[in-house]
Amino acid sequence: MWEPIMSDDLQRRALAAYFRSGGFDLPSGSSGEPYMATNGKTYVPLYNGARMIAVYRLDTVGRLKRLRRWPKEIDEKFAG
Repeated sequence: MWEPIMSDDLQRRALAAYFRSGGFDLPSGSSGEPYMATNGKTYVPLYNGARMIAVYRLDTVGRLKRLRRWPKEIDEKFAG
């Protein structure tokens, strides 16, 4: 279970990184909720309606890295 502070921090950081990188689509309100995948890695998906606009992975030292391709598991979980 995620602690609220960690969840809010990851969500805020992912949104900031998205807009800093030139993102112009507005993510939905529930977007950015951290998700622990079966491979043990943490992902922060950003989506607008049914469309995934960005996915960030949390690395071992706490940095978020934007992924060009993400696991199908994330698409299945967050598809409209």
